[in-house]
Amino acid sequence: RRALLPSLILLKAARFSQLCFSLAAAHSTSTPQIALYSLVRHRRPQKERLFFCVTAIKMGKEKVHINIVVIGHVDSGKSTTTGHLIYKLGGIDKRVIERFEKEAAEMNKRSFKYAWVLDKLKAERERGITIDIALWKFETTKYYCTVIDAPGHRDFIKNMITGTSQADCAVLIIDSTTGGFEAGISKDGQTREHALLAFTLGVKQMICCCNKMDATTPKYSKARYDEIVKEVSSYLKKVGYNPDKVPFVPISGFEGDNMIERSTNLDWYKGPTLLDALDNINEPKRPSDKPLRLPLQDVYKIGGIGTVPVGRVETGVIKPGMVVTFGPTGLTTEVKSVEMHHEALQEALPGDNVGFNVKNVAVKDLKRGFVASNSKDDPAKEAANFTSQVIIMNHPGQIGNGYAPVLDCHTSHIAVKFSEITTKIDRRSGKEIEKEPKFLKNGDAGFVKMIPTKPMVVETFSEYPPLGRFAVRDMRQTVAVGVIKAVEKKDPTGAKVTKAAAKKK
Repeated sequence: RRALLPSLILLKAARFSQLCFSLAAAHSTSTPQIALYSLVRHRRPQKERLFFCVTAIKMGKEKVHINIVVIGHVDSGKSTTTGHLIYKLGGIDKRVIERFEKEAAEMNKRSFKYAWVLDKLKAERERGITIDIALWKFETTKYYCTVIDAPGHRDFIKNMITGTSQADCAVLIIDSTTGGFEAGISKDGQTREHALLAFTLGVKQMICCCNKMDATTPKYSKARYDEIVKEVSSYLKKVGYNPDKVPFVPISGFEGDNMIERSTNLDWYKGPTLLDALDNINEPKRPSDKPLRLPLQDVYKIGGIGTVPVGRVETGVIKPGMVVTFGPTGLTTEVKSVEMHHEALQEALPGDNVGFNVKNVAVKDLKRGFVASNSKDDPAKEAANFTSQVIIMNHPGQIGNGYAPVLDCHTSHIAVKFSEITTKIDRRSGKEIEKEPKFLKNGDAGFVKMIPTKPMVVETFSEYPPLGRFAVRDMRQTVAVGVIKAVEKKDPTGAKVTKAAAKKK
């Protein structure tokens, strides 16, 4: 019982915490406490208990994980639609939903039932209350889906660009009501912007939801649906999508039409429901065959173990015994062990958030933003300069040569200088409009040569997508977004190689 106190989970019950964390990872709904409780309650011999855990982990890993980003104009119904999916298919505890519903009723917000679920989660997340990431997950027949950013989140665009994780599919929500659709697709609307961003950032699969079909005139109007499909298809084609491969699903995120089950109100529609469309997504290919790139999020010193950098494997694999080089400094050492959810791994693959123990390296020698790579396979190096394709999104004035904002690229956050704007291009067709323009302003796109003010690692978007896209931050907002087209690298001078690494070379 004493081990059940949350504060003691990690400290006193090391063995149990190891078991229960892996179990929690396997079942999105079980928090460590629930898992631990269920382990303690099963009064079985230790071996059986361990077996009980391992089978749970195996069961949990059968489905493929995919990441979904929900995009669309303000008030198109993103929160309601996402909330509905999470509510019906997700890992939200029934008691939590009942609590939210009761609060919603007290505040006369019954009409926002599904959005309310999401708003509550968002509010708690923004107040710094850690929301179990399981709450942002839902399950289809084929996939475990994670909503990688809740719509309407303050840093939505920044997160979409720097990509806490790369989205495998974008779900574009369109308001089908009179006036609603027109506002979203207009020049000032976000429908176009979001679709363009999704394509620029490498989200190649898209599902379009014609939402609020219960509020069209007349209700559930096929004519309105056809009109929207025609207009949005022609725009998506300009952006770069193949509209024939994009399903357009008429739905009501609030009433539930065509979300999970086929709706009799829309019997003229013969295509997939939203749930079917998600199941029809092509399984993403994870880039495990590429050279290793693992941007560091943090570095810890753990007593009795040593230095443990932590981060997410973006490409390649990392395994014990591997000799790794950290860019931009070129520090080279051997990996002693790799762990995820308190379990030792024989290898970690793209998408895994891991901690790994390195030999003879002080914590001060590594920082957030450094990138671990395989010393024998295209090791990460410092960028002397790089050329990017940039879209200016939100700058009050003009951007000229010499502008020095902060660049958020993977986990690094470093000021860079726009040393030379080489060309201005048409952002939709990519054709050159002007050579060596004096400046770029809102809505413009161009190629810019950039020089980091401190050592940093970046890569081309074509080779290593997560390290080749960035957000430009200034005045506490995202001013521009971009992808890196070419990088000129520096060879490290006088980089430290630990004895263990030297022996292996």
